Amino acid sequence: MANRFFDKPLQFKIIVICAVTNVIIFVVNLFLILGINNMSNDMEMAYQDNRQLNELSVALSDVQDSMTGYLSSKTSESLENYYRSAQRYQDLSEALSDTVTDQSYDRIERNIKFMSRTYLDEVAQTVEAKRGRNVEKYRSYYENATALCKDIEAYITNLNLELFVVNSEKYTALSKAFKKFEAAGVFGMTLIMVTNMIMISGLVGAMILPLQQLANQADEVAGGNFDTELPLPSHNDEIGIVIRAFNKMVVSIKQYIERLKESMEKERLLQEKELMMTAHLKEAQLKYLQAQINPHFLFNTLNAGAQLAMMEGANRTYEYVQTVADFFRYNVKNNKNDVTVREEVDLVDNYIQILNVRFSGDIGYEKQIDKRLLDIRMPSMILQPVVENAVNHGIREMGDKGKISLRVYRDETDVCISVRDNGKGIAREEIDRILDGSYESRSQQYDNNGIGLDNVISRLRLYADRQDVVEIHSEGENKGCEFIVRIPRNRKEAEDVQSDDC
Repeated sequence: MANRFFDKPLQFKIIVICAVTNVIIFVVNLFLILGINNMSNDMEMAYQDNRQLNELSVALSDVQDSMTGYLSSKTSESLENYYRSAQRYQDLSEALSDTVTDQSYDRIERNIKFMSRTYLDEVAQTVEAKRGRNVEKYRSYYENATALCKDIEAYITNLNLELFVVNSEKYTALSKAFKKFEAAGVFGMTLIMVTNMIMISGLVGAMILPLQQLANQADEVAGGNFDTELPLPSHNDEIGIVIRAFNKMVVSIKQYIERLKESMEKERLLQEKELMMTAHLKEAQLKYLQAQINPHFLFNTLNAGAQLAMMEGANRTYEYVQTVADFFRYNVKNNKNDVTVREEVDLVDNYIQILNVRFSGDIGYEKQIDKRLLDIRMPSMILQPVVENAVNHGIREMGDKGKISLRVYRDETDVCISVRDNGKGIAREEIDRILDGSYESRSQQYDNNGIGLDNVISRLRLYADRQDVVEIHSEGENKGCEFIVRIPRNRKEAEDVQSDDC
């Protein structure tokens, strides 16, 4: 039974302990209160007989006075007072006991009751004689009633004295008993309080002991001693659950430390190998940097060729070289910065112009631009790789039938840039692979030195801090493809565009 109790939750055990102790204290207090009330009632009733006799004496005086008042005034008010006082005295006198006993005060009380009846009859006859104006009779009745009144008062006085003596003895006995009861109550309450404290201390100590053991072991573990003897849970309450969790945690930490030591040893070996390879790696990087073409040198060279073509009067050659120079200038200037939509559109224009020189004007190109959106900021080198992908993978083999359509518009929240071609299209599976970054082009010969779509999509997502910045739509084979870029507008840009609408 005790184990079942200690297996209960802590809240339940604490509530049960508090409830049991409170019930015990409540029962003891209730017993004391009931005993005190009973004894108080007995003490109050000790002099009840004397109070009743005093009321009877007062009522007798009222009857005598009201009768005398009526005899002297003979008014309806005095008669009414007489009837009222006589009825009250009759009620009180009839309440007296007429039991025959050996006690003198019982005999006196019985005599008072019978004398009161005779007295009330004499008083009534006196009042009737007065009302009948029979002077001799009402005087005789009055004298008899007055004599009876004096006798009754004498009896009441004697009875009151005898009852006072008896009631005083009874009150003294009740007072002594009450004091004894008070002492017993104080002793009982003290005993109950001490018993409750001992019981609560024992139960709480039994519940807290496992927690104290756990605290000692936790101090050992905090000091770095993971080999300390772990406490065993004795019950299935919250403390037992905490002890089991603590034991598992200590074991897990020990295992983690062992794995960490093994990992650090492996990492040390890898670092040694890494240090051995550092010199070779730096040498390879140096050779790679020396082999790279300097974009600034290429741009300056093209610019010089454009100036030479202009001086020689080769206007088409000048325009072509200048376009290529502008193309590389954009790459040199904006490779790592964000730009405006206008700059990206201009780059696409230059790129299409270069391709048309290369392929004799085979690529059709049209634009539909909302000029209010040209100053919106976006990452650099986004549209040109998309257009390049559309040319290489969509319309390259179509000759002069291939077309590229560039459209800039806006919806409720974004600036949308659409690059559409009428080429061979793309399958849904390939679209999904492009969007999740797992697509590898089968035509690497076209874009070995370019920027792939995965790079474009990744930079757009980083710039917008969201995933839905790119949409790719294709209705099927030979039905073209549309690549939509979504650029979020900041609050100022959105207000500027809205003001332009107004």
